[in-house]
Amino acid sequence: MKTYTYYIITSALFLFSGIINAQEIVPISKTEVQAKVIENNTSIKISEEEFNAARADYRQTNAVFLPNITASHTGIATTNPLMAFGSKLNQEILTQNDFNPALLNDPSQIENYATKLEIQQPLINLDGIYQRKAAKSKMEAMSLKTERTQDYLVFEVDKAYMQLQLAYKAVDVLEKALEAANANKKLADDSFKQGYLQRADVLNVEVRVTEVQNQLQSAKSNVQNASNYLSFLMNDDTYVVYTPTDELTIATFTLEDKMVSENRSDIKAMQLASNAYEAMNKADKMAFLPRLNAFGSYELYDDKIFQGDANGYLFGAQLSWDLFQGSKRFGKVQKSKAEFEKSKLEYKQYVSQSNLELNKAKRAFLDADNKLKLTTLALQQSEESLRIRTNRFKEGLEKTSDLLIAETQYAQKQLEYYQTIFEYNYTQAYLQFLTKE
Repeated sequence: MKTYTYYIITSALFLFSGIINAQEIVPISKTEVQAKVIENNTSIKISEEEFNAARADYRQTNAVFLPNITASHTGIATTNPLMAFGSKLNQEILTQNDFNPALLNDPSQIENYATKLEIQQPLINLDGIYQRKAAKSKMEAMSLKTERTQDYLVFEVDKAYMQLQLAYKAVDVLEKALEAANANKKLADDSFKQGYLQRADVLNVEVRVTEVQNQLQSAKSNVQNASNYLSFLMNDDTYVVYTPTDELTIATFTLEDKMVSENRSDIKAMQLASNAYEAMNKADKMAFLPRLNAFGSYELYDDKIFQGDANGYLFGAQLSWDLFQGSKRFGKVQKSKAEFEKSKLEYKQYVSQSNLELNKAKRAFLDADNKLKLTTLALQQSEESLRIRTNRFKEGLEKTSDLLIAETQYAQKQLEYYQTIFEYNYTQAYLQFLTKE
């Protein structure tokens, strides 16, 4: 039954390998991935559109300083006594006869066409000025958010590319392990035919071959998974299989003097968001003060459309003061004050959490450094142990079970070694991400 299972899995692995080979395999470097992610990643584009929206909100606040200008052309026909008299007066066509009480009380229909150009100029609107400051802080915070999004994706590319490298290393280790297992199986089969081994020993070797084949299939699936994630980051829907052109090597890093900077883009964005809430609170307070606005208009009147034989102008200034709007404004000030206090607490919490993450990352780096030294020694020891046991097995001096254990340990130590390199490099990249200014 085990032999039958062995052939089934072998066939499945061959078919799976054929599927992999049928897909397009594209070599790619980490630099190329980073460039494509910065250019095409959807998260960056979303962040850029959020900045565009915030910038548009800020530009709307130009209304605090710039005038509001409108033009209109209105046509009416009326027999209303007051409107008829006023229309004639605006058209400058009143005559002595128009003061006849009978005509004043019961005028004939009159048409009036008015072209009007109006301008309203804010002079002093203190609440609007602080609203503009809040909008500017929000816009700058969104710009920094976009910058931090790019920083995060650079870090995510580092991690994803290392995962792809690690997946290929696993495939390479397991392919060599499968090659060694098949060679040992051939030796076991020959020894069994010569009567040196029992059938149970041969079956153990076949089980080992099957185990390695299963692990190899999983490793090849991880290659596809890592490739697909890179495609996702690059916003590429072709989902080809990538092969890294950069080797998975141990990166160099200096841990000293690494700390979270308040100039880090996301922390500065949090500070700007708090500034925006503070400005909005001041704007709500300034709403209690009066507003001063200037206004003016230039008007053309005629009894024919799009004509203007008569004209006139008007200008002035208005000081307005909303003395009381129920309790609406008081509640609004209280709300904006609470939001401002909340934003200060969130900023403090965010900085504290960032420092917590930094301390954890530093400890993880030291752990990975120690682990790398241990796995390097363990790999060397397991390699030497396998070499000795293989030579003894060929001479008939070693048990099959001992050889299989040595093979398994060597493959495991190789995988652990490359996994540790990944962890070591990953913690470095994460520390750089946390301490970037």
